[in-house]
Amino acid sequence: MTDNLLNYCSKFIQLTELDKEAIELNFKPIKLKRKDFLLKEGMVCDFVGFLNSGVIRHYHIKDGNEITCDITLHNNFITDFKSLTQNISTNYYFQILKDAELFVIKKSDLFRLYAENRNIESLGRIMAEQVAQRTIDIAMSLSSEKPEERVEKLIKQRPDLFQEVPQRFLANLLGISPESLSRIRARRKS
Repeated sequence: MTDNLLNYCSKFIQLTELDKEAIELNFKPIKLKRKDFLLKEGMVCDFVGFLNSGVIRHYHIKDGNEITCDITLHNNFITDFKSLTQNISTNYYFQILKDAELFVIKKSDLFRLYAENRNIESLGRIMAEQVAQRTIDIAMSLSSEKPEERVEKLIKQRPDLFQEVPQRFLANLLGISPESLSRIRARRKS
């Protein structure tokens, strides 16, 4: 049941049988339907999830408009680190775009595992570093690249997004209008 999770974790550290058992015992399966929310503004994020299947959009609301910050596809971890680590309300929404199955670990169980198991603690650090780097990359892209460059980069780095995610959310993620995204993609094909 947790094969994808264990395989993903094994890319970063060599899991012992004890590590695998700890992961299987502490990550609980949940299923969510399209349009459901895993997290909403005002909640305190008390979990880390592994998206086994499905698509989740991360967004916040600014001046009444939804601003897409990221999109998580299967075989990735998802959490709001600021809310999780500082025990404060989140400003984000995690909305299901495609029916999702996740394995979720509660903060208390995760921190207990960190204290008990050095491998799991190392895995947590690696995951946090990856999320931090992805956040930095998104911010740099939005602040320093032209729209065409952002589209090209997203197509190269995450081509599966264009198969899985509605264009309006991709455009929002890229900081451009859906019409601009259509024009850029049309020019690219010709």
